[in-house]
Amino acid sequence: MAKQKFENIPLLAEVEAPLFHEGDVVVLNSIKDECLPSDNLGKYHIHILCNSGKVQFVMTDRIFSIVKGDFAVWTIDAVITEMLYSPDFDADILLVSRNFLLENNPQSTWATKGYLYIKENPVFSLSETDFKILLSDFVRFKEQLARTNHIFRREILGRLMQIFLYDLWDVYASEINRHRSLNSNTANLFSRFLDLVRLKNSESREVAYYADKLCVTPKYLSEVVRKASGKPASYWINGYTLQEIIAMLKRQDMTVSEIAVRMNFYNQSHFSRFVKNMLGVSPTEYRANLENKEI
Repeated sequence: MAKQKFENIPLLAEVEAPLFHEGDVVVLNSIKDECLPSDNLGKYHIHILCNSGKVQFVMTDRIFSIVKGDFAVWTIDAVITEMLYSPDFDADILLVSRNFLLENNPQSTWATKGYLYIKENPVFSLSETDFKILLSDFVRFKEQLARTNHIFRREILGRLMQIFLYDLWDVYASEINRHRSLNSNTANLFSRFLDLVRLKNSESREVAYYADKLCVTPKYLSEVVRKASGKPASYWINGYTLQEIIAMLKRQDMTVSEIAVRMNFYNQSHFSRFVKNMLGVSPTEYRANLENKEI
């Protein structure tokens, strides 16, 4: 395949807008801001658009390289080591906090497909068109971050996050559909498990419940889920449960007690412990934080 040319694409660093560091969303340029993507490992989900140069790194005992025209994703829990940057490395970097991505991640099978694909393929080459699409998403984030007085700033950033994710999933859709882990009997059961969790997470958070619905043993289901995703079944159950809870906490017409009942927790204390374990704050504190950010 002929190498794509990117000479005529304007760099994000050239966009005339002041730089604002949002707690949940940060847009940087490695040269202008004198930073590297690896500066924020373990703090954010890191999205890298490479304008020039090269970075080599190791993930899951494999060596990867990011070069001009590539896009890379380093998830917050990824173990990235042995980073080597060329002197001319230049990249635009989008940092997204764990909670902000969780709050604004569209509930779609593509979210799971994307996670599984990125887990094994953190770097992929872009066509010139796709590079422009993702760069325009970065630019929109930067422009919105500059609008500090907009009363719906956080809500707009959330919608921009969803647009970015849909654009990203579209970019590598063909690769995802060809991905071997999604074309096996194991993946079939895993997919059915996720569909069931999306529908029934308010009824139960026990692996045995889902195993019974799928007519397999809890042990077998746990083995299949870990083989397909690298995560235990409880990770996906708790993750989808948390998405539902976050959506309800954003609503003003439901009390914390009502949400606990709706999500089938034993009591409000049990519910609060679950939320604090997942988000680091209690449901009441999380809701208060949302209100403070809207002021």
